[in-house]
Amino acid sequence: MTKLSHFDVKGAATMVDVSAKPETARVAVAAGSVLMRKQTLKLIQSGGVKKGDVLAVARLAGIMGAKRTPDLIPLAHPLALDSVAIELTCDIARSAVDITATCKISGRTGVEMEALTAVCVAALTIYDMCKSADRGMKIIDIRLIHKSGGKSGRYTAP
Repeated sequence: MTKLSHFDVKGAATMVDVSAKPETARVAVAAGSVLMRKQTLKLIQSGGVKKGDVLAVARLAGIMGAKRTPDLIPLAHPLALDSVAIELTCDIARSAVDITATCKISGRTGVEMEALTAVCVAALTIYDMCKSADRGMKIIDIRLIHKSGGKSGRYTAP
């Protein structure tokens, strides 16, 4: 069985000591979707949402979410991110906004949590901005798609 890294020998939660790790280039990509009614997606695309440009605000919120990850996830290390990119795509066939976050750093620990947090915050922002039109939206399939760098190397979701 794999040993969980966020617990000490007594079983207490602890921040992982990364001081002995070498700095490497690290990248993480996460994704998720917000499903909604077709009318809601049309409102987003036409700029008809009263609160403003949903995709622009969600992009900024996702970037801010990545930067604030250690404030939200108790054992996450504060990181000096090199790059955070948020891509939002409207999928008419599925009546969805698909979100992809890519985070990059040269450091001693990975950026998976930052990418996942960015997707979550972007999705929540879409929900918040559109909830008056569609309270039945669903935030789905938030997951790590890819990561590279560090001791564990490369991971690509099946």
